[in-house]
Amino acid sequence: MNVDEYESLPTGSVAVHMTAGALAGIMEHCVMYPLDSVKTRMQALTPGPGGGGGVGAVLSRMVKQEGLLRPIRGMGAVVVGAGPAHALYFSCYEWLKDHMLGPRLPPQFNHLVYGAAGCVATVLHDGVMNPAEVVKQRLQMYNSPHRNVIECLRHVYKTEGIGAFYRSYTTQLAMNVPFQSIHFIAYEYAQAWTNPDHIYNPGAHMISGAMAGAIAAAATTPLDVCKTLLNTQQGGAQVEGMRDAFRTVYKFGGFQGYFRGLNARVLYQMPATAICWSTYEFFKYVLHGKQDDVQSLYGEVESMESQTQSHSSTTRPSSFQGASVYFNNQSPGPVLLDVTRS
Repeated sequence: MNVDEYESLPTGSVAVHMTAGALAGIMEHCVMYPLDSVKTRMQALTPGPGGGGGVGAVLSRMVKQEGLLRPIRGMGAVVVGAGPAHALYFSCYEWLKDHMLGPRLPPQFNHLVYGAAGCVATVLHDGVMNPAEVVKQRLQMYNSPHRNVIECLRHVYKTEGIGAFYRSYTTQLAMNVPFQSIHFIAYEYAQAWTNPDHIYNPGAHMISGAMAGAIAAAATTPLDVCKTLLNTQQGGAQVEGMRDAFRTVYKFGGFQGYFRGLNARVLYQMPATAICWSTYEFFKYVLHGKQDDVQSLYGEVESMESQTQSHSSTTRPSSFQGASVYFNNQSPGPVLLDVTRS
């Protein structure tokens, strides 16, 4: 596979992008889920006995007070949401990038294209992921009354209606649109530095992903704090909308309240985006490589068949040769065809 084929896959490979994106999203969220739970606790208005202190202290208290499996409670919601959300996310990004970039576009505008494609992909991603985020964060809170994902889903729908699952959608978009724009632009800039040949390079993908994730996470932490408040409605607060969330956070924690959980968020996003990009690029490379192998195999078979037909038309075959050609054409598998690769 050459550089152009790897860096800009054809639009016919949407299934490759969706599969690779789904696997990358699930891997990213599952591996880093305990840190995500710590971040949610640290961003709470009233952290409780399981909150307060640094990342290590919060995680240690969660395990000691609530059990070894407490940091991964609610992971099922993320698995269900992250697969389809990231499948849409990456396939949309690659499709838009492939169609928006072209010989007519000056190279200096490429990074604007990456940002625009990331924005559109984020709208689709958050539409799928937002309900999963609501359920996940309610299960992550200290002393959560919900036993499991299904029970939480039913309770929220019964008591607050379907709108509760999208109460933070505008805030999520307000956070994720700049986050993903910064993320994609930073990733592509880092790739130009760590991987100038734009080939499959796992180390470069991990370093670029980690750098992009850290920068984007730090820049959008205040919006993430407001999103957590809207999703959890903790402390008896009845918060509606982003403006109300900003006021409530400031009332409880002042200006510093907007940066609660900053360390945990950066520590979560750096390895998470590194895992996500390296996993995505790996499956993108492997799956597209398999497509190339299949297409090459079909090409060789068709070439051999055309040669056989050409030979049979110029040479009068014996009855044995005729039988061989007949069985080659009628056999459901390549029984009599010896396909070798040069």
